Amino acid sequence: MTAEISAGRPRQWQRFSLPERIMRSAFYLLVVIAVIWSLRTIEIIPEFLYDAPQQTVDLFVRMWPIDWSWYPKVVHPALMETLHTATLGTILAVAVASVVSLMVARNITRSIIVNTIGRFILVATRSVHAMVWALFFVALFGPGALAGMLAIAVHSIGFIGKFLAEAIEDAKPGPIEALVATGASPLAVLIKGYWPQVKPAFLAIATFRWDINVRESAVLGLVGGGGLGMALDTALNNLYWDQVGLVLVVIFAVVIVAEIATAWIRSSIL
Repeated sequence: MTAEISAGRPRQWQRFSLPERIMRSAFYLLVVIAVIWSLRTIEIIPEFLYDAPQQTVDLFVRMWPIDWSWYPKVVHPALMETLHTATLGTILAVAVASVVSLMVARNITRSIIVNTIGRFILVATRSVHAMVWALFFVALFGPGALAGMLAIAVHSIGFIGKFLAEAIEDAKPGPIEALVATGASPLAVLIKGYWPQVKPAFLAIATFRWDINVRESAVLGLVGGGGLGMALDTALNNLYWDQVGLVLVVIFAVVIVAEIATAWIRSSIL
């Protein structure tokens, strides 16, 4: 620095060093290559893009006016089936995920083998999409709400179990140590020590997952999972666009109501 000042050259400040600039440039180059490669792979047909706005307008014109007479006969039972599928699937997932989270939480289970089995269950259930689980259960039990409910439940185990295990591991050790010092049983430690600390997170996770499951169960019928998705698939196959519009409006309304309800519940809990 003294040589630079004596030579009369101003000191230059750079935000990133030379290796960092090289790494950033290489990263940007890889992003550009990935985008170009992806555009070439998906084979975008420009002719279809030119009239896309016109086709979109034409599609919405076909959906109007909406056939509201179809709601009490078909859409309402499908809506109830969707809500029941999401609710029962969430309850089943919470029950199973609670056990798996105890297996995964390191401050509860000290066995590496049990921890590994629990983590494998969490990864395996959430890594497969609900649509794929629905196809699997449709092949086993046939199309209907049962396949959709099981798909929702299995896919939700990984999500609920992961966050619940983290909440258990974040529990303060003070109350736990006090209960252990008094000679409390392991069940008493869980109920009196861990549960009061985990309860807000548990309820928030369950309600948030139910909100997600309502959205997913609304479209599982497209692969045979029952509910609104099956009504939508029937209307699409028959080209009844006014009925398609009705189902889409109902799905949109249900998602909005579920979002408002779960947001209010989470704010009340937390």
